Amino acid sequence: MQSALDPSGSGADAIYGIWHLFFWTCAGVFIVVMAGLSGALLRRRTGSLSSAPEMPPPPAERRLDRLLQAAVALTATILAIFTLASYSVGTTLFHSPDNAVEVELVGHRWWWEVRYAGSGFATANEIRVPVGKEVRVTLRSDDVIHSFWVPNLHGKMDLVPGQTNQLVFTADRPGTYRGQCAEFCGQQHAFMALYVLAAPEQEIGRWRERQSRPAAEPASDSEKRGRQVFADNCAVCHAIRGFKEEGKIGPDLTHVVSRLSIGAGRLPNSRGNRAGWITDAPTLKPGVYMPRFALPPEDLQALLDYIDKLQ
Repeated sequence: MQSALDPSGSGADAIYGIWHLFFWTCAGVFIVVMAGLSGALLRRRTGSLSSAPEMPPPPAERRLDRLLQAAVALTATILAIFTLASYSVGTTLFHSPDNAVEVELVGHRWWWEVRYAGSGFATANEIRVPVGKEVRVTLRSDDVIHSFWVPNLHGKMDLVPGQTNQLVFTADRPGTYRGQCAEFCGQQHAFMALYVLAAPEQEIGRWRERQSRPAAEPASDSEKRGRQVFADNCAVCHAIRGFKEEGKIGPDLTHVVSRLSIGAGRLPNSRGNRAGWITDAPTLKPGVYMPRFALPPEDLQALLDYIDKLQ
């Protein structure tokens, strides 16, 4: 569940703790203020409306002054505590460890490009990290302002064109954590999701080894035909390592079948959804840069057969 109230990382834990501090303190202040207001409303009024208000006796005036001073002191104390707590959480969230796993995340309209330091490969719309290891994400934008937010793991951080930001998080337990662009970036902002998959380090190592391989060679005649259909229609935007590597506009498709979703979380990654995406992506995600492809049925099936090899 995508929720900041279900923390699974050190950054989210810190944010969750300060959220509780703010919530219960403000709830206590609200209760006290409402109780005082209710008491004032229910207190019996003396004197007529036409008579001039009487000045309170000196003892009552002194009590009122002391009450006001106590309220000001309490307010200043609460604000000081909030300030110190915010500073403490900030120093916890924004640090730069020496041995962190390095990931580069580039925001595009409307998908995420993911690169791992020293790996030589790129994926899209999901980050795979080892459990318990600090991960430093370097954030860049290729077009407009985006915002990286995986609430179960950490707070938000903007991706600003011409500027590089960094965020460090740790996934404390295995799982799949949904993230979202949290800064309005255009028509398909709502469908710019990503996933962080946390698994044991050995499993992540095996996954990275598979991802570093070039694309599998087509075996059947249909797969060979599908690769030619890809070269004729798709390679201008999409790269497949070991075959066509020029396309840089869209996501790298070398191992596209291994991903959870297509269209940055728009659809589950199934053969049928891939067919619909190829045929009419603008209807599924209006404004997306990928055009419609009116392929003959035999060419579409051959292309899908070839894509099925990209695991």
